[in-house]
Amino acid sequence: QAQPAESGGGSVQTGGSLRLSCVVPKPKFSWYCMGWFRQAPGKEREAVAGISAGQETRYIDSVKGRFTISRDNAKNMVFLEMNTLKPEDTATYYCAPGGDFCDPRTLLAASQYGPWGRGTQVTVSS
Repeated sequence: QAQPAESGGGSVQTGGSLRLSCVVPKPKFSWYCMGWFRQAPGKEREAVAGISAGQETRYIDSVKGRFTISRDNAKNMVFLEMNTLKPEDTATYYCAPGGDFCDPRTLLAASQYGPWGRGTQVTVSS
């Protein structure tokens, strides 16, 4: 399976913004749930946000109101708009496809996602 390719990471100060992009080379892209995950040094990878084929979204509590996930099915792309960034958002961010027509209630369940790309680094300084 071809890997997703993430981009858009960088270094910002607290309160700054970044927009992550991800190209997912998957046939029938629009059928699949898509998710953004992150992994900080010494920690396990955690779900951040997910979007279903029907455009329903889910977020972890710590990013609600600050992050927005979206998708462009015509371009096989998924995005993560990140605002009001905090030092605790520092991590490597990954996107991945999930199941086809997945239940939106499972959007933050990591077990359905893969393959994984190389990620893009986000560093937020105080």
